[in-house]
Amino acid sequence: MQKLRFVDLFCGIGGMRLGFEEATYSLEYETECVLSSEIDADAQLVYKHNFGDTPLGDIRLIKELPEHEFLLAGFPCQSFSYAGKKAGFGDTRGTLFFEIMRLVDSNKPKAFIFENVRGLYTHDRGQTLETIKHEILKRGYSFNAFLLNSSNFNLPQNRVRIYIVGILDATPQFGLISDLGPKDSHSYNYEQLSLFYPHRKNVSVADILADNPDSKYNCSPQFVQALKQLVKNDLTKLHGVRLIDYRGGNSIHSWEMGLRGECSLDEIELMNRFILKRRNKEFGCHQDGKLLTKEQIASFFHHHQLDEILESLIAKKYLKIVNGKYKPVSGNFSFEVYKFLDPNKISVTLVASDANRLGVYHKNRVRRITPREAARLQGFPDSFILHSDDDKAYYQLGNSVSINVVKAVSQEVISKTLYYMHQKQKVKL
Repeated sequence: MQKLRFVDLFCGIGGMRLGFEEATYSLEYETECVLSSEIDADAQLVYKHNFGDTPLGDIRLIKELPEHEFLLAGFPCQSFSYAGKKAGFGDTRGTLFFEIMRLVDSNKPKAFIFENVRGLYTHDRGQTLETIKHEILKRGYSFNAFLLNSSNFNLPQNRVRIYIVGILDATPQFGLISDLGPKDSHSYNYEQLSLFYPHRKNVSVADILADNPDSKYNCSPQFVQALKQLVKNDLTKLHGVRLIDYRGGNSIHSWEMGLRGECSLDEIELMNRFILKRRNKEFGCHQDGKLLTKEQIASFFHHHQLDEILESLIAKKYLKIVNGKYKPVSGNFSFEVYKFLDPNKISVTLVASDANRLGVYHKNRVRRITPREAARLQGFPDSFILHSDDDKAYYQLGNSVSINVVKAVSQEVISKTLYYMHQKQKVKL
């Protein structure tokens, strides 16, 4: 076989293709992409800049696939995501999986690699994955699903994704092992990570940071000054801190920074207790926190000027009244940064919605990470051409795959597929 032919569906900016091609080159094979498909025009543009091909548009308009050995598809994840409504196949985006199966039937590849969000694994108590498994098995493919964390593949990002792989008319044993990796980026400890992957390196956020990025990524002087006051000028205390108004823990809140108006110590204490106590079961079962009456607030915040403190917090728009109950005013998107990465740990999962608001304190600068640094978190080489619009680049990278993981999965699938193809040829002879 001179070249390994492949199809790249839902290709985005080309992360699956890049990882697959890196795998084939490492195995000393050449590749040919015989068809790619992506509906988003901005992603098509980046794909063309990097690979020279303009992807076809809507997959539903593709009648059949040309001959190929491998099928790649990072099919839409919104309908299965923890961040979405998790409608699954009840969502029209979820049914796009069946469009993949329709095209598989048109010209069966020897093997496939599908990528999706972790939520697909447990969606609808596992029934969605069982449906996918059934559709794959009835077509004569093997079925394996792995939960893989990017941090186990030499990338400093805590990103868990599901990889579904299969080979036609085969019963392969893959060397991949599901491993969720660290519980979170805060608890990351290199020695505690999975021992399944012996080639794993000790990587951290510091490895992907630029020495002197453009000043446009600096946080505003006002924002930095508010942070300095809060941490008493020790900006290293920002490492690993979230800026969020509806959770406690290792977090900074808008009222502590005085973003909508300076707060007294009593006002800050009330707000901090409020966001913790409102999750108590004694006040109800709503997992995102309950609205509380003044009497309920008084049960955990005893103060003779409670009325005045509540009125002040309402005036500054840290609280509002809804049906006679008090509710914090969520201001998370008013923060210039929602999470400060710790250079000595790994990053939280890069996601499309707020990849542009990940921050870092590095070389005496408080700033957002750059699109290039976000790309490095995903394993994209610096030679990869990103979208010229930073916000679009962040969005695309948050939606993309981790190159290192795709490469490792592809190496396994390619090797096993070629082995089974060779065995079948020997039988024919």
